[in-house]
Amino acid sequence: MDDSYTSLGGMVLLVNMLLGELVFGGLGTGLYSMVMAAAVAVFLAGLMIGRTPEYLGKKIGPAENKMIMLYSLAAPLVILPLTAIAVSTRAGLSGLTVNGGPHGFTGILFAYTSCFANNGQSFASLSASTRFYNLTTALAMMVGGFGLVIPALAFAALFGRQRNTPSSSGTLPTHSFVFGVLLTTCLIVMAAMSYLPALALGPVLETIAHGKIERLKFTSHARPAPYQAPFATRH
Repeated sequence: MDDSYTSLGGMVLLVNMLLGELVFGGLGTGLYSMVMAAAVAVFLAGLMIGRTPEYLGKKIGPAENKMIMLYSLAAPLVILPLTAIAVSTRAGLSGLTVNGGPHGFTGILFAYTSCFANNGQSFASLSASTRFYNLTTALAMMVGGFGLVIPALAFAALFGRQRNTPSSSGTLPTHSFVFGVLLTTCLIVMAAMSYLPALALGPVLETIAHGKIERLKFTSHARPAPYQAPFATRH
């Protein structure tokens, strides 16, 4: 079960899904997630050099930017509010049967992230078979499916209507190592700006707390016992 992972181990699974399933077997939706992420990187590069962004011989205009924005904001606008509602209501907290605190927060965040990514995993300490979680996880699953594919298909339709633009000296090559670094940086920055506070309240805080507890145990065992004088023997 995923609940048996360490706090940082569970965070690795969580980050892989929060990135849009782009790495380590990101099939299916991971393909157009990478295309949309590359469009974001091209747009930012166009802003830096002062040119209209171009990708695959097509220009990224205002309509295309709106589709990219809808796609990029779908996950944080669904996962984070549902997690906040779950941890602040009695119906949401009642699902934490075993663990509370940072680990329970991580379990709730993981459940909504997994449903949004259509992954189907959850922490064993979270009992999601309640009316509250049935409705909210179903909402996350629907938005994770239709809320991503609709902007992606609209983006593809807008691209398909355009004519190919011939490459020039100012066109950013998207097959170079520099663009790969730019794309990776955009992915990390976008995920950090959206989910770093939630990760800090969950697995990161759990790791810090666990480290302090282990340190206290070590110092208590390593501390020498106070000196006691031997009992005087009677003759």
